[in-house]
Amino acid sequence: MGRVSFHTLGCKLNFAETSNLRQEFESRGYETVDQRDSCDISIINTCSVTAEADRKCRQIIRRINRLNPQAFIVVTGCYAQLRPKEVASVEGVSAVLGNAEKARIFDLIEDFIPREHTQVNVSCTGTHTSFAPAFLSDDRTRAFLKIQDGCDYSCSFCTIPMARGKSRSASPDEIVAQAESLAQRDIKEIILTGVNIGLYGKGSLNENGGPHLLDLLYRLAKVDGILRYRISSIEPNLLTDDIIDFVADTPVMVPHFHIPLQSGNNAVLGAMRRRYRREVYSHRVEYIRRRMPEASIGADVIVGFPTETAEHFTDTHTFLANLPVTYLHVFTYSERPNTASVIQTQRAVPPPERSLRNRALRALSDRKRRMFREQFRGQVRPVLWERNVKSDTIRGYTDNYIRVSRPFDQDRIGSVEKVTLGSADAQFVLR
Repeated sequence: MGRVSFHTLGCKLNFAETSNLRQEFESRGYETVDQRDSCDISIINTCSVTAEADRKCRQIIRRINRLNPQAFIVVTGCYAQLRPKEVASVEGVSAVLGNAEKARIFDLIEDFIPREHTQVNVSCTGTHTSFAPAFLSDDRTRAFLKIQDGCDYSCSFCTIPMARGKSRSASPDEIVAQAESLAQRDIKEIILTGVNIGLYGKGSLNENGGPHLLDLLYRLAKVDGILRYRISSIEPNLLTDDIIDFVADTPVMVPHFHIPLQSGNNAVLGAMRRRYRREVYSHRVEYIRRRMPEASIGADVIVGFPTETAEHFTDTHTFLANLPVTYLHVFTYSERPNTASVIQTQRAVPPPERSLRNRALRALSDRKRRMFREQFRGQVRPVLWERNVKSDTIRGYTDNYIRVSRPFDQDRIGSVEKVTLGSADAQFVLR
């Protein structure tokens, strides 16, 4: 049929959806090629979480058009959903598809032949009620499985509800069937992903009284062949003690949580329209530590949010320094169109100060990650070995998310092996 390339930016949910697009094209006879190779069609699945993400998307579109000026370039994802006219104006773009439209690419684009005018198919997210399943499993060891999409929250800094629509979920039967299919392909670990997976089975587009996340976890734990389940990220107000207890008591659930915080100051959390205060967050972390002392706990933090004073930032830094979290994902606040926070320009934090705060929290994260890693030096923990195509080693993660490497051994790829951390057979991978 032809040659197609894919380029994905942003979250694992985007990568999972790109994986489904790749399978769809290959099932129709297309050959997937590298982005740098000559191709007939190029699919770019975009992110729009920050202004920098938008800039990178435009840069990639121009680069692909320069490398493959004859290619039919399709731009989809959150940037395409939020700013379709802007995307369509970039030279070389043949079609712009919204998030709901990406799963219907062959219905919407008849022949993939460039026309004089860019084709734009972007529906309002208010009309998005269907759920498009997706999973990513490129290395045959771990898979990211989409269980939920959209978000019913209205955080003042976030465009995701505008880009993804209301919360909606796959049925437990669909997800269990996908997990069983992945097990048959020798996948050993599944990472459950979505926009706000704590809303699984809840929200305005889900039936009242339907199964929730804990119900789904019960069913998934019974699937033969899957050795590990990892929860990708879950809001602190939706992470219940019952879920924590289930993870602690169920062998196939790994002791790893990623819990967005965004700020350690309650005034800033209020301005962000977050649905919890820092006391709720600290309770969740402390309860996890009581039940699973070995657990890895990650946090998302935004620095430089409008209204965040120097004192507020110090409050956040102190809160995190004293909290037994393992690592931080630090984001610098970015003004996004049509969000509630963007109107607070009179209280904006200057960009140089935002950068300083970012560096301070990244340094704190490095110290915490190093301390956590060293705590387990010499201990024996299970590692799932993965392929590492760029070197003569293989890499893997422990159950509690410590990354290690060892000399290349093809026979170990895809296996779970108990190793002594910090030894030659499980050297720490520094980030």
